[in-house]
Amino acid sequence: MQEQYRKFRGNTEQNAFLPLSRPSITEQDIDNVVAVLRSGWITTGPKAAEFEQRFCELTGAAHAIALSSATAGMHLLLHAYGIGPGDEVITPSLTWVSMVNLVTACGATPVFVDIDRNHLMTTAAMIEPLITERTRLIVPVHFAGAPLDMSPLRALSKKYGIAVVEDAAHAVGTTYRGEPVGRHGTAIFSFHAIKNITTAEGGMFCTDDAALAARIRSLKFHGLGVDAYDRETHGRAPQAEVLEPGYKYNLADLNAVLGLGQLSRLGAINQRRTELAAQYLDELKPIDEVMPLAAPDYPHTHAWHLFVIRLDIDRAGTSRDDFMAALKIMGIGTGLHFRAVHTHKFYRERMPVPKGGLPNTEWNSDRIVSLPLFPDMGPADIRRVVTAIKSVLAGGPQ
Repeated sequence: MQEQYRKFRGNTEQNAFLPLSRPSITEQDIDNVVAVLRSGWITTGPKAAEFEQRFCELTGAAHAIALSSATAGMHLLLHAYGIGPGDEVITPSLTWVSMVNLVTACGATPVFVDIDRNHLMTTAAMIEPLITERTRLIVPVHFAGAPLDMSPLRALSKKYGIAVVEDAAHAVGTTYRGEPVGRHGTAIFSFHAIKNITTAEGGMFCTDDAALAARIRSLKFHGLGVDAYDRETHGRAPQAEVLEPGYKYNLADLNAVLGLGQLSRLGAINQRRTELAAQYLDELKPIDEVMPLAAPDYPHTHAWHLFVIRLDIDRAGTSRDDFMAALKIMGIGTGLHFRAVHTHKFYRERMPVPKGGLPNTEWNSDRIVSLPLFPDMGPADIRRVVTAIKSVLAGGPQ
């Protein structure tokens, strides 16, 4: 297929490349960051505290702790729960590698659960047979902006006395049965550059467990009782005590102020993503080789973090990887969310899953493609992507 598109490469240079994602940064966002730079307080301070408060208001969470990344939140969670050798953590394989890497790095064992073939999220029915006396934690994943069916999972958590923590990296602004994701239990959000709102890098740990929140706040900053901003504003002793060994995962005000501006526009951002997704769904209907994800059948609001399709490789007559390469040559960026974790070299070799052991995960891992989706796109951009898809499936540009 690379040979087929060689003659087309020269033409793509005349067109602007359409990336998978682009952060929506306004002049006001820039001015806000400059104001923090001029304020004399650029690390964790008043803007981080305000960002936490605004996020509580958005989600209804009792506690929100701003962190340097969602991965940091996952690491702190494992530490706080004392998860280590001999413990098992159930989570999907069709996810980003961070949680599985952390579970493995702390000496525990990831136990991979399969997913629904059409919306790519796991279920309580799939999880329950995997529970053993060693299961300490279940980490389901909200996917692409759609929510998991959490009610059965919460019932499962209560039945077995096992904590369930939501990977909500894709779910800023998502609702489930009329309530925002993050309102109940514990959920971890991401503000990476491609997310619906961004702090460049960053995350938020939300929980209704006051004791867990206090521990995460301490662990995020060296295990101290207070951070520098607490000492400055509350007049405490200049040297705080270490309550237990901790980490350096706090979010700086430079990042937090960007998140505040983004958060104020979240409704408009997600509405724009919804409009673009609706256009994709409409224009892709005639293309039999392309299968968008199905929406869950329970009440929800989709945040449309990603627009994911599956390529019918039998009908298309090409692999997913060649399909993505061809679109790139035509000036269209794509993504892969995600290659199943158990297919990566380390996990293939150290903890192999028998072929067919996760059938829906494996089927999707070979076929999924994320198409460009970000608020600054317009209807013409969607048409351009769909036209390129049709051209690739027809054998390439003429």
